[in-house]
Amino acid sequence: MGCACACSSKTLTEEQKKVLEAMEKCDGPCTAKEIAVATGLDAKNVSKDIADLKKLGYADSPVRCKCGITDTGRKALKK
Repeated sequence: MGCACACSSKTLTEEQKKVLEAMEKCDGPCTAKEIAVATGLDAKNVSKDIADLKKLGYADSPVRCKCGITDTGRKALKK
């Protein structure tokens, strides 16, 4: 039985797109709080979105407690 989260499909939600767009604009890895402030989204939802985006390979954590967009994530935004 799989999970019921958005990560089960490759289709991004509008909120996930906003999170990826914010990551793309960051100058290096950024925190979930920085993304929440930049997007106006709830920090808890941003953390969940980041976890889902990591499962999809669209985000990674090159530095502890910080995340960044991957090349795959950049390609997904252009779709």
